[in-house]
Amino acid sequence: MSDDDAVDVEVESPDDAAADAASANGTAEATAGEGSDADAPGDREALAAAVAEHDEALAREVAALEADLAETREDLLDAEEEVEELTSKLARVKADFSNYKQRAKRKQDEIRERASEALVERITPVRNDLLRALDQEEGSDLRPGVESTLEKFDEVLADEGVEPIDPDPGEAVDPARHQVMLRVESDQPEGTVHEVYEPGYEMGDRVVSEAKVTVSADEE
Repeated sequence: MSDDDAVDVEVESPDDAAADAASANGTAEATAGEGSDADAPGDREALAAAVAEHDEALAREVAALEADLAETREDLLDAEEEVEELTSKLARVKADFSNYKQRAKRKQDEIRERASEALVERITPVRNDLLRALDQEEGSDLRPGVESTLEKFDEVLADEGVEPIDPDPGEAVDPARHQVMLRVESDQPEGTVHEVYEPGYEMGDRVVSEAKVTVSADEE
């Protein structure tokens, strides 16, 4: 083999190998230094400050909720006291109303009793007059005594506001005050009162009893 055909082989010297190793170690240390920046003291302080701020915010929120809860409980106590007071007041009002109804009923009963007593006191003399009329001898004329008694009785009814319903023949029939018993042939206009079978009575605007009447019909 000639010198021209020989292959140049570069042989690394010991000094060059040492330099390459040192360069590699420096690169590794630099890389390791870049990875440890997150654990630097400044980042840890920032993280601790963020955690502390979050804790403070949470504490303020909890305190606000506790204050709202305390206020709600206070309002609830006030409401319960108001309900208890209203319940007690309602019970007193119900008791007062019940007592009032009882007093009003007793008063009405007393008024009714006095009114009945007054009416009885005025009617009993009329009955006594009738008894005296019946005590007369047989064959005597009872009419004057009965007429006198009837006048007294009418006076009592008038004083009590009672008026007789006694329509005249030919008067128009009032369904609210007249009760038609029968329709008969009559010389009165058709549909008018022919005769009063029994008088009725009214007290103020109220009909106590209707007058029983016969009504005229067309003559055939």
